[in-house]
Amino acid sequence: MTITADAQPPAGRGGRLRWLRVAIPALIILVWLVAAAVGGPYFGKVDEVSSNDQTSYLPASADATRVQESLAEFRGTDAIPAVVVLVGADKATEDEIEALGDAVAALSDLPGVSAGISPLIPSEDGYAFEVFVPIDADAEIGEVAAAVGEQLRADAPAGFTVYVTGPAGFTADLIDAFSGIDGLLLGVALLAVFIILVLVYRSLLLPVAVLSTSLFALTVALLVVWWLAKAGVIMLSGQTQGILFILVIGAATDYSLLYVSRYREALRVQQDKWAASAAALRGSFEPILASGGTVIVGLLCLLLSDLKSNSALGPVAAIGIVFAMLCALTLLPAILFAFGRTAFWPRRPRFEPEVVAAEGGVPARGLWRKVGSLVRRHPRAVWACTSLVLIVGAFGVTQLRAEGVAQSDLVLTASEARAGQDALGEHFPAGSGSPVYVLTPHSALQQTADTLLDTSGIDDVAVLSTDAASGSAPVTAAGITPSGTSTPTPTVVDGKVLLQATLNDAADSDAAESVVRQVRAQLADNGDGALVGGVTATAIDTNDASIHDRALIIPIVLVVILIILMILLRAVVAPILLILTTVLSFGTALGVSALVFNHVLQLPGADPAVPLYGFVFLVALGIDYNIFLATRVREEARVHGAREGVIRGLAVTGGVITSAGLVLAATFAALAVIPILFLVQIAFIVAFGVLLDTFLVRALLVPALFYDIGRTIWWPSQLGRRDAIETRPGGRPD
Repeated sequence: MTITADAQPPAGRGGRLRWLRVAIPALIILVWLVAAAVGGPYFGKVDEVSSNDQTSYLPASADATRVQESLAEFRGTDAIPAVVVLVGADKATEDEIEALGDAVAALSDLPGVSAGISPLIPSEDGYAFEVFVPIDADAEIGEVAAAVGEQLRADAPAGFTVYVTGPAGFTADLIDAFSGIDGLLLGVALLAVFIILVLVYRSLLLPVAVLSTSLFALTVALLVVWWLAKAGVIMLSGQTQGILFILVIGAATDYSLLYVSRYREALRVQQDKWAASAAALRGSFEPILASGGTVIVGLLCLLLSDLKSNSALGPVAAIGIVFAMLCALTLLPAILFAFGRTAFWPRRPRFEPEVVAAEGGVPARGLWRKVGSLVRRHPRAVWACTSLVLIVGAFGVTQLRAEGVAQSDLVLTASEARAGQDALGEHFPAGSGSPVYVLTPHSALQQTADTLLDTSGIDDVAVLSTDAASGSAPVTAAGITPSGTSTPTPTVVDGKVLLQATLNDAADSDAAESVVRQVRAQLADNGDGALVGGVTATAIDTNDASIHDRALIIPIVLVVILIILMILLRAVVAPILLILTTVLSFGTALGVSALVFNHVLQLPGADPAVPLYGFVFLVALGIDYNIFLATRVREEARVHGAREGVIRGLAVTGGVITSAGLVLAATFAALAVIPILFLVQIAFIVAFGVLLDTFLVRALLVPALFYDIGRTIWWPSQLGRRDAIETRPGGRPD
C-alpha cells in the first residue's frame, strides 16, 4: 500500500511505521553521538602517534635511510643532536669560558638530555662556542630543546646570546609551528564555514546542523586514524593531520549542502517529511557517492608514491572522506528529519507543489537563470573567452620553482633554529652540527676519506672512533690523525666504518646539495658501495623521490578519474571534456599561484610535492562539482533534451555548488594560519583553484561546451542517440 498524506495505513501498521520513523533517525543520531564522545578526546593525543622526522618518510631503499638506520649502531644511541651556539659580544675571557663550561655540564641533569654532551668548541675568532647536546629520541623534542635554551640563558655569563639549532632545533620549530592544528586551525575553519552558511541560508539552526555533521565526521575519522597509526598500519605527521582536518570539514560540508538542497526541493512537493527525506536521499545518494568515491580513488593513488609522507596521506585522507560521506548520508538526514521545516527557520520552505509544477522544477528568476540565458545565447563565445582566460593564466606555470626549499625556510615565523644556523655560519663552517655521514667498507676507509678530502666544499673529515676523546678522530690524506700516543681505532659494524664530513656551507643550502651530489658520484665511481646520508642527503633523496612521485601519480590519477566518470555518466565525450577543463583549471591555479608566490609573497620556492598535492586535491575535488552538475544535467536531459537539460541543470545546481565552492575554499584557506611554507602554498593553490573552478569553469566553461555540442556530449549512450530534434544556437536543427 502506498502511504500518502491522503491515504493512511491501518492503525496498527501505521503506528509501527510512525514508531520506526522516529526510532531510526534517533538511533542514527545516538550512534554518532556515542562515536563522537569516544573520539573527541583524541584531538589532544595526536602527537602521541605522529612524527615530523623527514628521514622516516623516505623509501627504505634510499641511501639516506640506510645510513640513518646504521647511525644508532655506530653511536650507541638514537639521540637527536641539538647544536647549541653561544655568541658573545666580545672575545671570551678565561672566566667566561669556565662559566660556560659549567653551564654546559649542568645540562646533563635536564630530563630528556642524553649522555655524551660535547665539550665547548671555540670558534677561530674567539667570539663563539659550539656544543652538541644529544636529546633522547623518545623525549618531547620541543620541550627539551626549549629547556636547554632557557637554562643556558640563565647560567651563561652576561653578554652571551644562546641559540639552539641543528636537527633538534629545527624539529622543535616544526613542532611549535604545528601546535595550532588542534585549536587554531580547526577553530578558524569552523568559524569561516559557519559565517558562509549563515549568509547562504540566512538561518542559525541549519548551519549548526551542517557543521555538527562535519565535526562528527572528523571526530570519528580521527579516532580510526589514531588507532591505525598506533598499530603502525599508517604513518601520521602534523602536515597530514592538518590536511585531514581541512579535507573532512570541507568535504562533509559540501556533501551536506547537496543533501540540504535536495531536501529543500522535496519539502516543496512533499507534505510528509519522511517522504521528503526519502526523496532527498534518492536524489543526493548517487552524486555524493560518486563524488566521494572519485576523491577516495584519487587519494589512494598516492599509495604508489615512493615517499612515505605522500603514500601515508592517501589512506588517512580517504578514511576522512568515507566518514564525510557517511555523515552526510546518515546523520544529517536524521537531524533534518527531526527538525523538519523548522531547520530552515526563519525561511521555511512551503509546501507548494502547484508553484513547483508551474516553474517546471527550475527557479523562475535569479542569478543562475541569467547565467543560463547567457550560455543559451552565446555558448561558443562563452567557452572560447573563458578558455582563453584560463590558458593565459596557465602560462604562469613556467615561473613555478618547485625543486625544494631549505630546511630553514620551512617555518615562516621567527625561528630560533634559523637564527642559530646563521650565527653558526658566521663563526664556524656553516655545515657544523649537520655533517655528511658516509658509510663505507673498512677496507676502503682511506680511499673514501681521500675522496671526501679532495672534494671542494668539505671543511674536514673524521671517522667515528671508539677510543677518541670526542668519539671521532680527524682524518687526513696520510691517514687517521693520532690522538695522544696511540692511533684511534675506527668503530667497525658489520665490516663498515662511519665517516662524517663537515660542509663549508649550511647543510640545507643549494651549495651543500651540489657538494653531496658530487660526493655520491665520485664514490659511485670508486665502486666500494659507500652510502651517503645526513641532513643534506635526506633532503636530496626526499626531493628526488617527490619529483618521481608527481611524474608517476598525476597521469594515473587522470586515467582513473576518467574511467570513473565514463562509468558514472555512461558516456565518453562528457568525461573527456570534464577532465580537460579540470586540468586546465589546475594549470591556471598553479600558474597564478606561482606568480603570487614569487612576486607578491616573495616565497623562497616550493617543495616538489606542492604541485602533486595541489593536483590531487584540485582535480579530485574539482571533479566533485562537475559531477554534481553533470549528473543533474543528465537527469534533466532525459526529460527535456540535452541542451535544455544543461540550462535547467545549471539553474538548479548553481546556488548549491557555489556555496559548496565557497565553503571548500574557505576551509583550505584556513591552512594558512599554520606558519608552514608547504601548508600556506597548498592553502592558496587549492582555495584559489576551487574558486576558479566554481565561478568560471563550472559556471561558464562546462555549461557552454555542453550546450554548444548538444546531445553528442552523451555519446555513445542512448541519451546521445535520441531522435528528438533539438535546436542549435541560432535556430538551426540539431
